[in-house]
Amino acid sequence: MSSPTLSATSAAALRGLIAQELPGLRDFRRDLHAHPELAYQEQRTSRRVQEELGKLGIAFKAGLAGGTGVVAHLPASDGSGGGAIGLRADMDALPIDEQTGVPYASRTPGVMHACGHDGHTAILLGAARVLSKIHRPRPVTLVFQPAEEGGGGADRLCQEGVLDGAVIGPRVERMYGLHGGPDYALGTVASRPGPLLASTDEIDITVRGVQCHGAYPHYGRDAITAAGHIIVALQTVVSRNVGPADAVVVSLGMIHAGSATNVIPERVHMMGTIRSLTPQTRELARRRVREIAENTARALGCEAEVTLDPGYPVTFNDPAHTEAWFDLARRTLGDERVAQVAHPTMGGEDFSYYAQRVPAVFFWLGLKRPGQDRFPTLHQPDFDFNDDAIPTGVEMFVRLAGVPAA
Repeated sequence: MSSPTLSATSAAALRGLIAQELPGLRDFRRDLHAHPELAYQEQRTSRRVQEELGKLGIAFKAGLAGGTGVVAHLPASDGSGGGAIGLRADMDALPIDEQTGVPYASRTPGVMHACGHDGHTAILLGAARVLSKIHRPRPVTLVFQPAEEGGGGADRLCQEGVLDGAVIGPRVERMYGLHGGPDYALGTVASRPGPLLASTDEIDITVRGVQCHGAYPHYGRDAITAAGHIIVALQTVVSRNVGPADAVVVSLGMIHAGSATNVIPERVHMMGTIRSLTPQTRELARRRVREIAENTARALGCEAEVTLDPGYPVTFNDPAHTEAWFDLARRTLGDERVAQVAHPTMGGEDFSYYAQRVPAVFFWLGLKRPGQDRFPTLHQPDFDFNDDAIPTGVEMFVRLAGVPAA
């Protein structure tokens, strides 16, 4: 790796460097898109990342977080110490049949990059390529993370010491991440201080009664009727237990019961999710879901077994660092290309685990093309990351790594 000589990089020079890398980054992104891999199965993706880092001469550690995580490190150009700036991209895909029709569509039936992690990975690789060629005033840690889609890969990396300097490089002082935003215009970025995405707890309820003939319900205890009352009653958590200005979602997405039209079954199994934006509301919602399910079932002669699995925490942007992010984004892109997110989204992100440990900022990267009425949204079968968003993502990551403008 050649030694960088520039102490600062102008906007024109930086964008020129990114433009040189763009064809290769586009090809890399499309290669990942054609070969998607589910959480903790990103073996090929991990190898491709390692190959590219090796070509750049960037030191890295692989085999992390279950085997597929890769963390790379670029020291400050002058060899100075101090904490590192962390940049993160997630790598996993989703169990969805692709319907894009693009030439580089998924070659793996039932699996596709429907959330844009192929684009995130290409952007972080692009930042690595550019940063390896210019003066770096700060050490930079590059986190290629597996298993964001429900696997909690960020939590495992944190537990393995990726932020503590136990894996490679010095301690990470602050962390940045991005996500493609189909609702935001191409070339723009957006964020907000405080909560940006919700916590994600999982609900698992089994209602048990007494099975009987459908013609003789008085001989049994109807678990289906009890489950129906529970479903309706759970919405009072939102409408009656939480203040109108505080956001919470209680949704059941799976219900399984019965095997015949004339049999009232003994058992109903339901699963769903709780989303909230503060620890207090999260705890209240969890408590009320349990109380409502158990007591409603009991009132109807049945029993409810409730399991609440803790999911991702709230993705919380450090207020002071978010204000600094806004200032940097406006200086980098211009006021018209930077937006403040008005309200948090009830989606979840395991970037939240980094933000629990160090000051962090997560932001949206616009994907929607000019004049386009609709850009397929996340987790839809016709979603495809917009390659034209890669330059903006790379430019933001490079500036967030501390590279000053000339």
